[in-house]
Amino acid sequence: MPPFLLALTIMGGFTLLLSLLLTFLPRIGMGMITAPLTRAPGLDLAVALLSWIPWIPAGILWGWIGVLGAVLGQALALMTWAAIHEFANRHHPGRRVIVKFINRLIGRPRNHAALWVTSIVYPVFWGIRLAQYTLYPMLVLLLRFPSYKQSEWINVSRQKFDGLVGHDLIWCLYCDWMTGVYALGGEMLRNVESFWCPIRFYEGKKCANCVVDFPDIDGGWVPADGTMQDVEQVLKEQYETDGPRAWFGHPVRMTINGDDADDV
Repeated sequence: MPPFLLALTIMGGFTLLLSLLLTFLPRIGMGMITAPLTRAPGLDLAVALLSWIPWIPAGILWGWIGVLGAVLGQALALMTWAAIHEFANRHHPGRRVIVKFINRLIGRPRNHAALWVTSIVYPVFWGIRLAQYTLYPMLVLLLRFPSYKQSEWINVSRQKFDGLVGHDLIWCLYCDWMTGVYALGGEMLRNVESFWCPIRFYEGKKCANCVVDFPDIDGGWVPADGTMQDVEQVLKEQYETDGPRAWFGHPVRMTINGDDADDV
């Protein structure tokens, strides 16, 4: 069998088998096996096994053609799992509600093309996730930034929502993981911005746009027409303390004490 087809068959089969196990083990009373995989760090392992980990042996064994085969095999496995799950839930009134509505709204080709476009940014979120594991802990150590219980941010729970079936469930779980990664990254970046650069932007529209993600813009940052003496005073007020050097609005938000396996 050609390397491309070998990679497609083996890695696609692995992905489909793992997906089916994660889906149906809780239904036969074995949810204790899959429960740790719904929250970080177990969730990261599950997501990696369903995505980029199979690319490694495929690349080692068959080169880039093997990686391409693995990716296509995984895509086919995803569609096969959706078909199986939808068949198993064929009488559920919630089946394909989201995808059917959006297909009617903008058309099936545009909807599915857009969904696959969003999957292209998936490696970007893994880059953020890697930084959360490796870089931010250095800031906790060096600067006494607050640590975070990652499982409170990185988790999935939409599989519990009654009516999410097949295609809809896959994409909602993807967004579930992705949103947690983005939110935790934003929380960490708030600490970085307020610690090193507590100065409002001259561009008022930018301040209005960014204040949602960086509340300290309106909650303590120095006005754009201020002075460096003002900046020094803010830094003294906010960081000459014994506590964690967190962003101004929530100095102890989500912090925990002690050694926890889910800490950053």
